Amino acid sequence: MTTAPTTAVKLPLAPGLWAVDPHHSFIGFTIRHLGVSKVRGRFNHFDAEIVIGETLDTTTLTATVDVASIDTADADRDRNVLSPALFDVAKRPTMVFRSARVTGAGSEYRVDGDLTIGEVTRPTVLAVEFGGIESFPGGPRHAGFEATMEVRRKDFGVDVQLPAGVSTVVLGEVVKVEIDLELLEPAAPSKKSPMDVVAWIERAELRDRAAPSPT
Repeated sequence: MTTAPTTAVKLPLAPGLWAVDPHHSFIGFTIRHLGVSKVRGRFNHFDAEIVIGETLDTTTLTATVDVASIDTADADRDRNVLSPALFDVAKRPTMVFRSARVTGAGSEYRVDGDLTIGEVTRPTVLAVEFGGIESFPGGPRHAGFEATMEVRRKDFGVDVQLPAGVSTVVLGEVVKVEIDLELLEPAAPSKKSPMDVVAWIERAELRDRAAPSPT
């Protein structure tokens, strides 16, 4: 991934708070099982606050994932993952990523930040690809991003309690996270010229004169 000094680099997006379109966004993951295959899953509940600044220096990202919303297409497995034997959702109800620095240009960016799972925080890097921006009939413009990162679960104290004699390769060490975000452009601030204000006052005066007198 190429990077560029952040001072003069701007994203091709309007400054402001871009909302997540939950119907077209996704956070998923893969992890090795027994070292020979992969288990895939997703988190159904998450949110992100993306503030686009005038440059990358003032652009920030904060994302929060509800761990209990995990979905691996197997209810029994989900219950096991959330239990004290593995993730222990009571101790780790959320995962939160907060950006510290954004670099890049064009379609490729790098977001350095901190990932907090439970009470443990570790530096983490997001590799981000900007997919573009398009108009949407009857609504705001939409911008698309794809991102990936790798998380070593033991760095956050997430370990597997296995019976004696069971190989530790039953569950991989590295979790690969894949993110698709579709964002909604903030509404442009209203800009009224002095003549617009004068016209509004004149219309209000005309309405007042046209109104019937109270009896």
